[in-house]
Amino acid sequence: MVAPEKILEVMIDEKYQACFSENRVYLNQHLNGAVESETGEILGTFQLSFIQYLTYTGGMRAQVEAVRVRKDQRGSGLGTLMFDWIIRYSKENGAHLLQLTTDKRRPEAISFYEKLGFTSSHEG
Repeated sequence: MVAPEKILEVMIDEKYQACFSENRVYLNQHLNGAVESETGEILGTFQLSFIQYLTYTGGMRAQVEAVRVRKDQRGSGLGTLMFDWIIRYSKENGAHLLQLTTDKRRPEAISFYEKLGFTSSHEG
């Protein structure tokens, strides 16, 4: 995964930069990316948050959102590699549950998440 500073370099919109800077101060917020090893180009990104809550005697859950894979990289296996890392990192950091949010207007993404074993449980 790439250093957050590299992701910030390619962000143009000031609102994204402000959000990123705000999240950096919280240890439970992670903005990550997958990069091409030779060029350093960002190929995919996601935000991973750790949330402690009262259920399960103060259990920890991980929430992944803002998952994006660059269009020319979709279908390459990169998304699966990113989720392999997300799942492993979440377990290593004590999360007993990994949840994700996605837009129901993204059927390709939903199909991908279902292939990874995620199931739809809530709709807002």
